[in-house]
Amino acid sequence: MTLSRRKLPPLNALRAFEVSGRRGSFRAAADELGVTQGAVAQQVRALEAHLGQALFHRLPRGLVLTPQGEAYLTDVTRAFDTLGDATGRLLERPETITISVAPTFAAKLLIPRLAELNAALPGVALRTVATEALADFERDQVDIAVRLTRPPFPSGLEAGLLFHQELVAVASPHLVQASALPLSAERLRELPLLHDAHDHWPRFLRAEGPLPGTVFNQTTLALDAALAGQGIALACRAFVAGDLAAGRLVQVTGEAMIEAPSYYLVRQRSSPPHARQEAVWEWCLARLSLPVE
Repeated sequence: MTLSRRKLPPLNALRAFEVSGRRGSFRAAADELGVTQGAVAQQVRALEAHLGQALFHRLPRGLVLTPQGEAYLTDVTRAFDTLGDATGRLLERPETITISVAPTFAAKLLIPRLAELNAALPGVALRTVATEALADFERDQVDIAVRLTRPPFPSGLEAGLLFHQELVAVASPHLVQASALPLSAERLRELPLLHDAHDHWPRFLRAEGPLPGTVFNQTTLALDAALAGQGIALACRAFVAGDLAAGRLVQVTGEAMIEAPSYYLVRQRSSPPHARQEAVWEWCLARLSLPVE
């Protein structure tokens, strides 16, 4: 039968009993615990009163466990060993910092740099939550968030600009290899357009109403389709910079469009900032931001 936790003996009394039983005297227990011999004896008496039975025979030359006390000591010692092991494992783990980012930001910017972050901050375990939903820092236990947003920000939040949203039209070079670049707006409309949930194409092409094409709920999926040669995607330059540099994608128009809002690094204000969180915050500002013109 499991005893209610409210009826368990006080932890200090159990500790006094465990050390006294292991060391064989109240004096030795007092030395180990850093308290007086009288305090240890009082805790053990309180434990015996709580349990309604004697745990020790008090002899002139020390303590002898009763049969009940000997059996109880084995279990109590095992319980303290379990607590010690659990605490040791906890202290050995790197400290976890949770960052909430949009899925495309995670796939295109954060994940490719995780090895670099781990090398720069070896004592930090980064937990990444990829979601479009706004983070509730307290409820979701989020330390840092990256969001497409705009100022002003609530007084309880600190924000750092990472980059503005510069939209460019991109495609696989295999899709447009027969066309001269940059493409005209007319030629662009003749090719399959890949849409995401933001659907910036009508504004980019100055078109009235929706445009045909495949629709994806996330930008990263539209970019995967573009890489596969299935159409032209419209995405923030920061997300395609690596693919453009490697030649996996090409910018198919000469123009770009700056679209508000922008990408910001956001966290709750704290004084002083947590050291590990501050390290991740500074790393993100340094490695995930772009020059702002």
